[in-house]
Amino acid sequence: MYMMGGFGQKLHDTFIEGDRWTYLTNGLKITLIVTFFASLLGIVLGFLLAIIRSTHDKTGKLRILDALARVYLTVIRGTPVLVQLMIIYFVIFASFNVSKIFVAVMAFGLNSAAYVAEIVRSGIMSIDNGQFEAGASLGLSYPKTMLFIILPQAFRNILPALANEFIVLLKETSVAGNIALNDLTKGGDIIRSATYEAFLPLFAVALIYLAMVMILSRLVTLLERRLAKSDRGN
Repeated sequence: MYMMGGFGQKLHDTFIEGDRWTYLTNGLKITLIVTFFASLLGIVLGFLLAIIRSTHDKTGKLRILDALARVYLTVIRGTPVLVQLMIIYFVIFASFNVSKIFVAVMAFGLNSAAYVAEIVRSGIMSIDNGQFEAGASLGLSYPKTMLFIILPQAFRNILPALANEFIVLLKETSVAGNIALNDLTKGGDIIRSATYEAFLPLFAVALIYLAMVMILSRLVTLLERRLAKSDRGN
């Protein structure tokens, strides 16, 4: 009973006193905002890069754009996301008064785009060349064939992999506190600094991340089963 009472007091002192629990809820909101908009940026830019690279691979066109895309992918995939975040904040936007959320979205979105691009490119390259020939026989140009025939099939094949990339992105945003952005992880660290109690706030942060990842992973599993069932039905 004494131990339970002592633990309850620790919970009160850590989260209830001074409404410190709000650091976690407010941080969670920021984490979700950054993840959502970074995912959108990653999808748009990633698809664009994938189309450029796959077009060059299949037709030999867009050589300059393909070369630039390769450099981008090499740099982004070859350097830590934390370093990219700090370069964007402390170097590129050092002289500008911009929102830390905007900087985080840019950093994580640009990073995610490199991985999305390779996922999408692999999906496009997996589509049989006969599909391109079918588009041409229907009088469709290469861009229209890509847009209306190839991409819908590729997107279906890569959807589970894309969903897993967003789970990774969610966890990667935990380093956003390095630019003083009060995200979920930073919220737990603020509580730790105020209470000198490390276990409870950091354990709470870990549980929240775990819960979100488990929910997203479950959704991905359901999506994969539905796609597999649909394929069997066809």
